[in-house]
Amino acid sequence: MKHEKVMTTPEPPDARTIILSSYSFGPDEAEKLSKLILGQVREARTALAELKAKANPTTRDTLTIGITAYILSDFDAANQILGTLSNDGMAQFYIARCHMAREDYAQAEKAFTQAAKLGYDNILCTLCRVGALRLAGNEAEAEQLLRSTGRDGATRAEYSYQMGALLADKGDYFGAIEYFERCADMDPQHTGALFRLAALNNQMGNEHDAIRLYERALSKAPLTIAGLLNLGLLYEDCDQYQAAAYCFTRVLNVEPDHERAMLYLKDIEATHEMYYDEDAQRRERELEQLLKVPITDFELSARSRNCLEKAFIFTLGDLTRVTEQDLLANKNFGETSLNEINEIMATRGLHIGQALSHAKPPETTYQRDDLSPQQKSLMSMPVSELSLSVRARKCLTRLGIASIGELMARSADELLSVRNFGVTSLNEIRAELEERGMSLRND
Repeated sequence: MKHEKVMTTPEPPDARTIILSSYSFGPDEAEKLSKLILGQVREARTALAELKAKANPTTRDTLTIGITAYILSDFDAANQILGTLSNDGMAQFYIARCHMAREDYAQAEKAFTQAAKLGYDNILCTLCRVGALRLAGNEAEAEQLLRSTGRDGATRAEYSYQMGALLADKGDYFGAIEYFERCADMDPQHTGALFRLAALNNQMGNEHDAIRLYERALSKAPLTIAGLLNLGLLYEDCDQYQAAAYCFTRVLNVEPDHERAMLYLKDIEATHEMYYDEDAQRRERELEQLLKVPITDFELSARSRNCLEKAFIFTLGDLTRVTEQDLLANKNFGETSLNEINEIMATRGLHIGQALSHAKPPETTYQRDDLSPQQKSLMSMPVSELSLSVRARKCLTRLGIASIGELMARSADELLSVRNFGVTSLNEIRAELEERGMSLRND
């Protein structure tokens, strides 16, 4: 979608500008605090402690301390410090952001309103109020307030972000993407828009685009824990284990007791202990590509081509899943056509029915005498209806598990044998099954 160019109103000073332009401390302290923008959390905390220790801090000092605490995700401290500046619009604005971070949307809306009354960018405060109303579940009121900002609001990146979020909540993901992209065009560092774009791309299977967007979103403080976790999981799915470990470690630097980050890091450590035959994986990928080659790429007689089309055989892979008898059973398909196809397959190291000879015998239906009739009926429910993480779902897809019954037929050891399937994913699945009174085989 090509967006019409609009004139933008300069945004109010952000936290970085406040930190670096404070007149209350010297260039050395400013340089220390600027490291926060590069995500060096420990150095920033040290600089913040030094600033707090100053005698007779000015309003600018207090504002800097409070906003820095907000960036460090210490929302209680930020709220307490900024609360001493009850007549400062910027202080009220960041108090509102603290409430948003703690999901106290009613208080956030009040604080955004107060910030506007105290002269802090009325349009921006109104647009942020839209977000508070939307997250509180008042979508209709939020949309009405958003549209009431008119052209003044539409020239802001935040307007496009909030409109995209409203569309996403309604299930209009393509419309939401257009608005999030517009927001990112107007403000290349808008963390919210980049985060939502990354999540939507991940849902659609565009992993590399999702990684790029998460990296952009995390290139500017404050770093979000959700963003770091999601990026780490994407890195892990792409076998970039060192980068994934770095993301999870960064989360633990901020929250040392973060359970999910600790579990994900353990999964990576366990993965490093596993042995993978890189040559075998390469050969497997090459074979997958070869099996996708269409039959139309080869010179076949008209009779052979027509017979294959009638049998719904379009690729080399399709030929590996049928027997010679299946082909000869088709009308007008004789020994001449069979020999022609065998020659084509042989030149590429394949043969008819190859996949059938390597296929595992079909598993018997999993039966349990200790399940109630209601539980047995749930066994046909798709695993997609379970509340599982993206990584756990992908691992089940690799195993070809589509229903709860098929999942229950697997043991924990079988699941753990799949690449990137760790203890965290196993515990997720066990918890979901336990909620329904079910379990994995041998559990």
